[in-house]
Amino acid sequence: MHLTRSEYSNPNHVLVHVSDPHYVEEGLLYGELDPQTGLVEVLDAIEASGLKPEAIIFSGDLADKGSLEAYRRLRTTCQAYAERMGAQLIWAMGNHDERMNFQKMLLDEEPRTLPVDRSYYLGNLRVLVLDSSTPGYHHGEISEEQLHWLAGQLETQADDGTLLVIHHPPVPPVQELAVLSELRNQESLARVLEGSDVIGILSGHTHHSVFSTFASIPVSVAASTSYTQDLALPAGAMQGLDGARSFNLIRIHNRTFVSAVVPVGEYPRMNSYITAEETRQRLQAAKIDIPSATENAGGTPCGRH
Repeated sequence: MHLTRSEYSNPNHVLVHVSDPHYVEEGLLYGELDPQTGLVEVLDAIEASGLKPEAIIFSGDLADKGSLEAYRRLRTTCQAYAERMGAQLIWAMGNHDERMNFQKMLLDEEPRTLPVDRSYYLGNLRVLVLDSSTPGYHHGEISEEQLHWLAGQLETQADDGTLLVIHHPPVPPVQELAVLSELRNQESLARVLEGSDVIGILSGHTHHSVFSTFASIPVSVAASTSYTQDLALPAGAMQGLDGARSFNLIRIHNRTFVSAVVPVGEYPRMNSYITAEETRQRLQAAKIDIPSATENAGGTPCGRH
């Protein structure tokens, strides 16, 4: 029997990307909504999917005021889900986060005031976390020292490539008011990334999904688990929504980066449910073979000191 091979093998890495939970010590965020409700809704959906991601990557604004108790609540909530799914938690700093509390409560490190830049490995896939926060401000900046650290990391290539996680997305803002809090000195970052083994950039900050490129690298921005932005408004207008939450599913096929938005919520189902076994049988009947990929798991953080 002659088999037709699919254009791509099965992914060798499956990750989940979420952002901006904006946890608080107690009460409601901005007096209007409970950020834990939105995050739990998203984490429930990830767990129910059966995806079994290698890691759940949070791209910043973890605690709205950067308090120790907010980080403690966030870690307790997320760790329970991650342990059940066998996933590693990877955290990035955002403009609402506080560096010393972030390190103490989420990384179990001795707190320091320096940018929290870290390197992780998920098998042969490298994840570099770059701290774009500017203490006391909402815009993002990357210092010369950070760029030097990043360039040093990228001197050695990872077998499956590198993902860069940075809270402020290095792409044009969709909303005009967002210019106030965009990432600055982007040209310097682009010079470091050009020609590197970075296959994808994961960001947050915008509270809505965005896809673009930067230095010829795909950029995937995840919406917020707390509240999202309504983009169906006149130019220049802005308003948040308590709903329309999602997470981004990241699949890497031998250095080919794929990102998909997965909406969260209950909606009427259409057509019949197709099981994984039925999918296998249909592909077999069509004489199509999807090559397998070696699955890599685990990861060890390497600190920037």
